[in-house]
Amino acid sequence: MEENEIIKALAALAQPLRLQVFRALVVVGDAGLTPGAIHEALGTPPATLSFHLKELVNAGLVTQERASRNLIYRANYERMNGLLGYLTENCCQGEACAVDSNATSCAC
Repeated sequence: MEENEIIKALAALAQPLRLQVFRALVVVGDAGLTPGAIHEALGTPPATLSFHLKELVNAGLVTQERASRNLIYRANYERMNGLLGYLTENCCQGEACAVDSNATSCAC
C-alpha cells in the first residue's frame, strides 16, 4: 500500500465508532452486515452510522454491495492485511519474527 493510503486507513480507524464498526465487520466475516444489523448491534443513529460507513468505504477498509433492497457491508481483508503488513514490515530489523506463545505480539 502507498503511504497516503495507509494514512487514510489509519485516520478512518482513529474514530471510536468507526473502529467498532470495522471490528464488528471483521468478526462476521464474508457474510457482512446490513446497516440495520450494525445499528442494532451498536445502537448508533442511522444518519451517524451512514456517515461513518462512508468514511470506512472511502478508506478502502470496507466494501459495500447491494443485495436486492439491502446494502451489505464487509471488511476488506486484503486492505486490512496490507495495512498490517505495512505496519510490521520492518519488525525485528528484517529478521524473522518469533511470535510469542499468546500470538498477540512479536517476541523480538
